Amino acid sequence: MSICKVANSLQSALNRFRMADFLAPLALRLYLAPVFWMASNNKWNPFDSNSSLDATIQWFGNKEWGLGLPFPELMGYLAWGAEYFGAIFLVLGLAVRWISLPLMVTMIVAAVTVHWENGWLAIAESSTQLEMARSILQQHGNYDWLTQNGSFVVLNNGIEFAATYFIMLLTLFFIGSGKFVSADYWIAKRFSNC
Repeated sequence: MSICKVANSLQSALNRFRMADFLAPLALRLYLAPVFWMASNNKWNPFDSNSSLDATIQWFGNKEWGLGLPFPELMGYLAWGAEYFGAIFLVLGLAVRWISLPLMVTMIVAAVTVHWENGWLAIAESSTQLEMARSILQQHGNYDWLTQNGSFVVLNNGIEFAATYFIMLLTLFFIGSGKFVSADYWIAKRFSNC
């Protein structure tokens, strides 16, 4: 048997998994949905009477301690809306390619305005700040309890997460929401012969 025939046989075996190719976009959607749901609700939870978008708008607009963005009220509502409705649409698999666009813009704005100056890493590598925090917690806190399920870390707040979410959204933009477990699939199937 030639190498070419072996390679073709192996490729044919791999191709059989394509019947489950809906799992990849479904996994991306279900991974991203809670990320954006939490981000939107941290900005404003419309079902909580004590919650408002005011703090986010102030942070977006303030040049001294915030981001100093133009049109902070508009930007606040756009970011919240993209994340809030984006999470819902991702779960439903509805208009996934369309909702990916404002979510990608949101990730670009977040990366450039909030995270860029902190470099790539979201979680800081070993640093003086991390070592000092560990020392303080070991001396004055219950360090063993704090680290029983993992290491103590310091957030570096780099672009890593925003870039990763952007790439995941870019993938969804190009491949769509997937077959079977998405509203987009069933809508397209129903109306494809109009």
